[in-house]
Amino acid sequence: MQSFKTIAIAGGTGTLGYYVSEAFLSDGSYKVKILRKKPETVNEKANLLVSKGAEIVYVDYNQKDDLVNALKGTDVLVSILSGFDTYNIQSKMLTVAKEVDVKRFIPTEFGGEYKLGDHICTDTKAKFREDLKKSGLEYTFIYNGAFQEFLGWVGFDVKKKEATFFVDENKIISTTSLSDIAKYTVESLKVPEARNGAIRVAGAALTLKEYLQKFEEATGSKWKVIEDKEVRYRYLNKIDPVPSDADDFKVMALNHTSFEKLDNDKFSFTPRPVTETINELISQAQ
Repeated sequence: MQSFKTIAIAGGTGTLGYYVSEAFLSDGSYKVKILRKKPETVNEKANLLVSKGAEIVYVDYNQKDDLVNALKGTDVLVSILSGFDTYNIQSKMLTVAKEVDVKRFIPTEFGGEYKLGDHICTDTKAKFREDLKKSGLEYTFIYNGAFQEFLGWVGFDVKKKEATFFVDENKIISTTSLSDIAKYTVESLKVPEARNGAIRVAGAALTLKEYLQKFEEATGSKWKVIEDKEVRYRYLNKIDPVPSDADDFKVMALNHTSFEKLDNDKFSFTPRPVTETINELISQAQ
């Protein structure tokens, strides 16, 4: 396998990005560069990462010279960017990465596994995935299901003790904690199957009903359950109440977060129990 020494992380101070940056620094085997968008601003997470040994590099993603300077000497580029312009930014990074001999590109997947045509919000990921496969660079796609810290977004409202099921209660939903996603990302560099491949991992793979049971056990109370399984139908046919774009995306995402086979056994650690995250969410809501 190739030897990697220098890691560049685009979006390395974001919600997931900070965990990934910290995990690479904690490993101790890599020089870590964090790419942040210009102009330079004070950022608490960036300062913390610098104190742990990271280098912060400010870039204008639309300026090729900035990207060349930022990526020169990089072995692995990890993108944890988000937003509607992600495809264009990743494409520009890919062009420069090839020019400066980056060895591997881990693009911003980190969720469900989507194909082109599943949803307008994920088509850019699918499109870039195909571009990367054809580029000649090594790549790894990491799929981890939903973030456990965002189980509220899935439909579990801790404050109201209320669960909204947008899909069948027996639908299996894979979830992974942010810290474990970061560990999987770091260790993927040492997993032979990750070279020019996809890694599918999960901290928990439970039905919505099973997640609800864990929330009820942790709170010691029975929760109210609301079922709303017609979101996509109402959205596509503009039937009142017409769901928002975000709710339509949520339903699509929940239908793409279970994996036929997991690669957890290729890694050296056991992911943290989902009950730990649930207890943290309950504490935060109090």
